[in-house]
Amino acid sequence: MPHIILEYSANLEGRLDMAALCHVLKDAAAATGVFPPAGIRVRAHVADHVVIADGDPGHAFIDITLRLASGREAAAKAHATDAVFDAARDFTSDLMASASLMLSLELREIDPEYSRKASSIRDYLPPEMH
Repeated sequence: MPHIILEYSANLEGRLDMAALCHVLKDAAAATGVFPPAGIRVRAHVADHVVIADGDPGHAFIDITLRLASGREAAAKAHATDAVFDAARDFTSDLMASASLMLSLELREIDPEYSRKASSIRDYLPPEMH
């Protein structure tokens, strides 16, 4: 864990390298020491139809959801949230300086009572990533 999920406005296509942003956020999450690298999953989904603020089609957004298993201390969650958000803010700083962009991040804890998992990914990773 965690899942880092980006939803972003379609008008960012060609203006921001979403694949690179996914890698930056993965690296930021791993660097916190809060998450095992083998459990980090990052994905981005484009929102084709959006209306932002006054409806100006030039406005853009990136909304990041950081989902993680419950049980971590508040300080660890705050550290991880800050690290991932800061990485996203740094990555988007040039665009934000020259265009209308809303950037947000929310942490959500997964209730273990209602979460099921199965994975063979660790079988295919080097031991240091476990």
